[in-house]
Amino acid sequence: MSSILDKTVMDKELIKTLIAEYQREVVNINLIERPYPMEDVLNYVFVGLRRAGKSYLMYQQIRHLLQTGRSKDEILYFNFEDDRISSLDISDLNLIKVCYEEMYDCKPIFFLDEIQVVERWEKFARRLADQGYRVYITGSNAKMLSSEIATTLGGRYMIRNIYPFSFDEYLLSCGIDIRNKNAIYQFQTEITKAFETYFRFGGLPELLHVTDKRAWLSNLYQKVFFGDLIARHQIRNDFALRVLIRKLAESVKQPSSFTRLANVVSASGKKISTDTVIDYLGYLKESWLIFPVENFCAKLAEKESNKKYYFTDNGLIHLFLLDPSTSLLENIVAVQLRRLYGEYVYFYHHNIEVDFYVPDVQLAVQVCYSLQDMETRAREIKALSKIAQQTEVREMMIITKNEDENIVDDGLNIKVISVWKWLLQPGVGVGHP
Repeated sequence: MSSILDKTVMDKELIKTLIAEYQREVVNINLIERPYPMEDVLNYVFVGLRRAGKSYLMYQQIRHLLQTGRSKDEILYFNFEDDRISSLDISDLNLIKVCYEEMYDCKPIFFLDEIQVVERWEKFARRLADQGYRVYITGSNAKMLSSEIATTLGGRYMIRNIYPFSFDEYLLSCGIDIRNKNAIYQFQTEITKAFETYFRFGGLPELLHVTDKRAWLSNLYQKVFFGDLIARHQIRNDFALRVLIRKLAESVKQPSSFTRLANVVSASGKKISTDTVIDYLGYLKESWLIFPVENFCAKLAEKESNKKYYFTDNGLIHLFLLDPSTSLLENIVAVQLRRLYGEYVYFYHHNIEVDFYVPDVQLAVQVCYSLQDMETRAREIKALSKIAQQTEVREMMIITKNEDENIVDDGLNIKVISVWKWLLQPGVGVGHP
């Protein structure tokens, strides 16, 4: 009996120490504002890829609360990936609340970072919301959005998908403020140079100050692969999963059916069933490594079974490609469209092939590295002309690596724009709810 009491006392002392330590750290972090506005009266769950900046959004909200009159003592931040508390389980979560109440007289605002490592965390989160606490939660695993957890949370939390830096955020972190309307012209050389790094290594915030970016990205990928995929889902055939990820990277511009992917992986020497491919793709999506895009024109069965798959960050897909330029261009466009329009981004294959179609704004987009080849130019224009005949299209564009013009063809107005300029257009860098 005494040993149990001693453990409780020891755990409480450790938790109190951590609460005070975290509180000192998070209120003094230097920040660059990210475009994710939040309402002070709501509870939030931030989800996204590892190192995408979810904790950063917590720090930003903490600063906002302090600036609007909240006391530092009200901030209860807790990092569940701290190795000093690796043994915590659901029964310990309330102990954190108890420890805080023994330290302070005010009602806490909870910031629970990477709480998904604690099994059944959602029950504690719902109870806090039911009791009227303000709560902010982060997690790397998209299972936090599953129907079961959504039901458990009972609509008490707003879900915010957190992406790596948009290009304008990336530039701001590099010291280039493009909010001035003349900045693009004043700093064009600096902007285009920064874009080449952003294009090839992505926008994960921590990477900005890393010298060996490829090594850092490789290390992150290994953490996702072994931690979020192999260990979490107890996958035994890790070779087949590696081959599948590489094939998805190589095929990023083309639809891939479940059957085709199963055949390609099996041909590498490790047999894999279609059902297993479906499971693996689900795990990859849950880890935020990839996201799917459906064919707008397809019937339901084909929508589900024959999708395009893009990587959440250009730096990660770059790890797998020997000749990456055209794939990186389409991938970066896919990520930004996803940021703007969420899941309501499609490709359009119905006797024609158009890379992206956004029905909500009637936008059709082709992605082409260069239009200098006349045959390529004619093909891209023809595809946009045909989609305009088949469905509602209000705006058409071709996003290139470095070319800009306006094409007028048979009454159609097609905007050709360099990808870096498109990324800096008003609205393109805004985070989507």
